[in-house]
Amino acid sequence: MADNFRRYLFIYRYSSYTKFILGYLQIQLGVILSISIWTFSEVNLQAAQVHENTKYSPLNTTQYDLKLSKPLPDGFLIAAPENFNPDLRVPPVIPKPAENYSPPTPPVIPKPAENSSPAKTSTEPAKPSVVLESIDTDYRYDTDNFGQTNLFIEPTLQFRLRNGNKIFVKTGYNFFEQRGVESVSNFPLQVGWEGKIGQVTLKTAAGVDVFDRLPTAINLNVKADIPILPARVSPSGKLRSLLVVSGNLEQGPYKSNARTLENEITSWRFGPDLYWQIDRNTSLFSSLRLGNYNDGNSEVQTFSRLERKFGQFSLAANLFTWSFDRDFERTSGYFSPPDFLVYNAEVAWEGDITNFLRCRLAANLGRQRLKGEFDNANTYQTRCTVKLSPSIEADLGYSFSNVRNQDTGASAYSGNSLTGQLRVKF
Repeated sequence: MADNFRRYLFIYRYSSYTKFILGYLQIQLGVILSISIWTFSEVNLQAAQVHENTKYSPLNTTQYDLKLSKPLPDGFLIAAPENFNPDLRVPPVIPKPAENYSPPTPPVIPKPAENSSPAKTSTEPAKPSVVLESIDTDYRYDTDNFGQTNLFIEPTLQFRLRNGNKIFVKTGYNFFEQRGVESVSNFPLQVGWEGKIGQVTLKTAAGVDVFDRLPTAINLNVKADIPILPARVSPSGKLRSLLVVSGNLEQGPYKSNARTLENEITSWRFGPDLYWQIDRNTSLFSSLRLGNYNDGNSEVQTFSRLERKFGQFSLAANLFTWSFDRDFERTSGYFSPPDFLVYNAEVAWEGDITNFLRCRLAANLGRQRLKGEFDNANTYQTRCTVKLSPSIEADLGYSFSNVRNQDTGASAYSGNSLTGQLRVKF
């Protein structure tokens, strides 16, 4: 296991390091061009006002608090046992509650006197059409004991339009390495929009994935959140109840490993999510995904989680199932079990260490079944959030798991993940 750590962070072959430098320069140019376009272009999107997300402890900031590390960017959902990791899931947009709200009384404007002088013209500058609101940079480095390495570095720029809607620009650098396969570098670029149409919150995104030695591929994501029961929040700001159903549609390259990318595997994946805040300490999340791959394969994937909080401690039960029509791991390169089941129980603690440091520790203990054979399924995780300033926060997390994401036969599997996120608000 210790051998997995010696290749962490940026310890790659010299050819890989050169690709990283060239890729990074392309990223910087893309970001500069994107900001210039949005800054100097007049944007007049006619859409309804988007509502703000209510941020509360069960969802952290942008994810379900099912696991430790921060999420990959929106729309990135890996079909794998790592779905026990909420990093790969984006929660529904939670509307601000209207409890005990009464609209302010409009002020009485007196009529001007007959001989009053005309009002002076305002000299205040016009409100800009586009404002840079935040930059979130996600980092994820995955390794296992079979020589597979995946690296993701993806900054996302969030802009707020004059009408309240949001524009997202995501770019970055991804790197995939695997035994017996030439490494693959990926430079994603995606532009997204988020707004509210009636009671439905809609988020869409589309872009391209550029590779160093593979053809360019397109990607797209669509997500719609529909509130079934409105959010109710206590005076202290804690969520009491909520029921939201989400619809998801995703298309793009299947970024499982270098061999899968080399085989140019793409997928369409769609299905619903359900999030139910039963009471202030109990929540239920469930999802269904149906997938179709360009090699003719298809999948059905489900995930459910029931969680109960007890102050700084929590207990949760997880159930994950996954089945493919055909096992194409040897030909296409991705884990495609005909029948895979994982269930476990989670014990976690989360609390403030200091006024600027908050940490979470968790352990999942359970069982997994692959091709009729049962084995232990355990995961151990930690994550800490550091508040560097009122506008800057950073996360750093680590997890170890023996839940399979490939068929290793009789050999044991172990995987490590180092994750992080830097959030800057303007």
